[in-house]
Amino acid sequence: MLEVPVYNTDGQKIDTLKVDEAMFGTEVNVSLLKQAVVTFHANQRQGSVCTKSRADVEGSTRKLFKQKGTGNARRGSVRTNVMKGGGMAFAKKPRDFRKAFPKKMRQAALDSALLAKMQGNNLMVVNGLKAEAPKTKLMAGLLKKLGINRRCLLTLAAPDKNIYLSSRNVADITVRPVAELNAAEIVNRPKMLVTSEAMQAIMARKQEAGK
Repeated sequence: MLEVPVYNTDGQKIDTLKVDEAMFGTEVNVSLLKQAVVTFHANQRQGSVCTKSRADVEGSTRKLFKQKGTGNARRGSVRTNVMKGGGMAFAKKPRDFRKAFPKKMRQAALDSALLAKMQGNNLMVVNGLKAEAPKTKLMAGLLKKLGINRRCLLTLAAPDKNIYLSSRNVADITVRPVAELNAAEIVNRPKMLVTSEAMQAIMARKQEAGK
């Protein structure tokens, strides 16, 4: 059983949550996590670059002058890439960089990422996190009290506009609801802070999946 610490908003440890490793796959699947990160980055690529090749620029395809006898370097058409206004050599065209990552693999990678965070004592649960109004001081103070001074992923049970706005100006913190969690973002951030409601949602989803 893994022990996940539970803190209040004053940075004091108030409880310990016991989590069964078997619910998250028992062992961290490193190769699957690597595939999840590569897929995430590939799917972020826009792939809309487009440059003109020799076939796309205007100009005659006639050879500019004969091959021999002029004393000049041999020359082809005016469209060649060495001429002003010519086409690009190895012109880039739009392409799709997306990689397939089936639903079951995504879920398994997410489980491995969460398990790795819990095994490394890098996942913390915070109880009673609420924001009545957007205040950067609230989130900055919470991170300081919890001793988090590195990149952090804050996980909420549901989207909260005030929490999001309160975190927007704090460096190196990303806010995600449980429904939008993915393995790559968890792996790429050393610390993970989860509200008690979000942790309950994660555990409930795992229990339903295990039925």
